[in-house]
Amino acid sequence: MSEEIDIVDAETEDSGAYTLDRRAVAAILYAVDIEDRAKLVELMEPLHPADIADLLEQINAFDRMRLIRLYDREFDGDILSELDESIREEVIGLLNPEVLAEAVRDLDSDDVVDLVEDLDEPQKEAILGALGDSDRAAVRQSLTYPEYSAGRLMQREVVMAPEHWNVGEAIDFLRNSEDLPEQFYHIVLVDPKLHPVGNVTLGKLMSSRREVLLKSIVEDTFHVIPVDQYEGDVAYAFNQYHLISAPVVDENDRLIGVITIDDAMAVLDDEHEEDILRLAGVGEESRLSDNTFETTKQRFPWLAVNLVTAVLASLVIAQFEEAIAQIVALAVLMPIVASMGGNAGTQALTVAVRALATKDLTGSNLWRVIRREVLVGLVNGLAFAVIMGLVGLIWFGSPALGGVIAAAMVVNLVVAGLAGIAIPVALEKLGVDPALASGAFVTTVTDVVGFFAFLGLAVVVLL
Repeated sequence: MSEEIDIVDAETEDSGAYTLDRRAVAAILYAVDIEDRAKLVELMEPLHPADIADLLEQINAFDRMRLIRLYDREFDGDILSELDESIREEVIGLLNPEVLAEAVRDLDSDDVVDLVEDLDEPQKEAILGALGDSDRAAVRQSLTYPEYSAGRLMQREVVMAPEHWNVGEAIDFLRNSEDLPEQFYHIVLVDPKLHPVGNVTLGKLMSSRREVLLKSIVEDTFHVIPVDQYEGDVAYAFNQYHLISAPVVDENDRLIGVITIDDAMAVLDDEHEEDILRLAGVGEESRLSDNTFETTKQRFPWLAVNLVTAVLASLVIAQFEEAIAQIVALAVLMPIVASMGGNAGTQALTVAVRALATKDLTGSNLWRVIRREVLVGLVNGLAFAVIMGLVGLIWFGSPALGGVIAAAMVVNLVVAGLAGIAIPVALEKLGVDPALASGAFVTTVTDVVGFFAFLGLAVVVLL
């Protein structure tokens, strides 16, 4: 008993809340080393499937193989659904076929779809073969819908009731039903043609008298999701309208499934992660479990793009090499101007990309946001112009040089604020993902403008 408590406590001790402590991981790996299956099961039993998935992602491939084979029949389907896609296929290949079949049978249809959609055909067929006929047909049907659509995200297990039923009839139906989903939040009311007409929460159902009609206690907020709707828009609707679940309809508006908040929020989380990775230029599929070759392949193209932008900036510098040769201080100070512009542009860019993703930046407020960012750039530029003007005066004893770098700072920070907003908006209008391409353009603009403003003013004022 004390061993179990130590592991649970370790999860919140040194590494922060909800993370596995290294001592817990070491104890599990030691049980694997000595092939003590009973000890391994004892140590793993208190852990949530998400924690076990994290553990499998953090250890190396050799330890992962030994752990899975020793853990064997204790392996749960929920662990598979929590695993990162980058190692899920590897884990499935390591599982005993009987263990895999049992694990998959416990999953909802949406989790099975998520599991099999990216697998090779032999593994996909092995998993589908473990399902019952009706479940297999439901999963195959979901796989016919476009990738990243509501049809791939929904689960087919829906609790529905005719719109003319009362509370008593619904409760009796639920109590007598043997195949209810393990978790659900609403009863979906449907008309005779299976068109969804409203949602009744379980709380309302249980707090109402038996004779109350279901249609009199439906939720005020009711959204129906088309089966081909992009999953990002589905997640936005859940976040925007505070939905818990929403029915999914086919092209004839008939109820065919339901999407729940956990799946919608997973999509939202994935999209946020992709935006961050794209902004950093490391590839949207980057994972800690990737090997050196995969990581290099993902990052190389973006480094190549940055090289091109750096060459463009260098071409601008080359136009002023005589001035730089005469006034060495220019070479010392010009990286400051470019760096400050790049940072200011990244700040505005991050705000713009996030606002576009959440649909907060629209045509109605675009010019107000652009005006704000330009004014922010102007105010910051003036403040840092004073600082850098003093630096130029004190460091190099030249008021004129201080004035040049001060003016260049104002120009570049204003342009950075404008570019940070305008470039991602323009790219979105052209159908290009702003998170994917904006960084390179903004960096190019701030570097070129910064060097040109600083060196150009230096030539005019100092020479």
